[in-house]
Amino acid sequence: MTVLSNDLTIRPLAGSEELSLFDRFPYLLNEAFPRDIADGRRRPSWMWVALHGDRLIGRLSWWCRPQDDAPFLLDVFDVVDSPDVDRIDVARHLLRTASAATLAPDAGLPEFLRFLPAGWREDPAEASMVRDLMKALEGEGYSPLAERLRFELPAGTPAPRPGGRLRFREIEDTDEILGLMTRALEGTLDAHDRADLRDKSTEEVAAANFADEFAEYTTPRSWWRVATLPDGEPVGFVIPARNAYHPIIAYIAVLPEHRGHGHIDDLLAEGGRVLREEGEAEYVRAATDLGNGPMAAAFRRAGYEVLSELLTMTGERP
Repeated sequence: MTVLSNDLTIRPLAGSEELSLFDRFPYLLNEAFPRDIADGRRRPSWMWVALHGDRLIGRLSWWCRPQDDAPFLLDVFDVVDSPDVDRIDVARHLLRTASAATLAPDAGLPEFLRFLPAGWREDPAEASMVRDLMKALEGEGYSPLAERLRFELPAGTPAPRPGGRLRFREIEDTDEILGLMTRALEGTLDAHDRADLRDKSTEEVAAANFADEFAEYTTPRSWWRVATLPDGEPVGFVIPARNAYHPIIAYIAVLPEHRGHGHIDDLLAEGGRVLREEGEAEYVRAATDLGNGPMAAAFRRAGYEVLSELLTMTGERP
């Protein structure tokens, strides 16, 4: 017998005591769920399961930032790989049912992201899961946006130090970093920024990026560095920080007129140096789009290793 969507019970978790049920699917994020719930980034009412009797067939969960009162990302979505389950049908019904009960009717669809092991295309089971989930998501208004590489500078890795060509100083104020972010968007290879720039100005995209992420870091802005030539002319900037989970290189950019001269290596080294000196560099995480070859190459030169990959999709209501 094939298990179809109308054979299922689809419901949110009754509470955090049901995490053992939710965790029956292996996934990179599972170990973070208890802390996310405790810190308000995830809620049991946003964590849905599809059950056939006592058998877990599928699950999904949204995530939010501390300042949010509605889901910000859909970052957990799984359906069993089994010959008796129509995975695409079940995935679409699970997503549709949970979204109708959780998302405001006039709200946009939260971005979907999925953490994937490095080289996931060579794993038939993983590739099949991704293919089927993407088909289900596309049927509900989503479209592919980008694939990203997640890097880590492992603990104990000899870290490069900045060379002598640039000078580094703290940012002067919010206006300065917004101005630099605006200039750095020219010619950007970042898929999210390129998508936003289709209908927004560089100033609007920079302001949104700052408000949505960088303004929320609890680590000091005194860590942020502007790189200049000896005469004081800005070349680029780097934002080392700690997010809710890891020490990270949150943002790094070379201004358009200074690209192609290897300055990215010095900026990356300075960001790592700040994290080390602040006691935050047992390891360092960072990420860049698969299509941003120059940035990926810079991470590798600095000793960073690919930790995993990340698939992102954006959604519009059908």
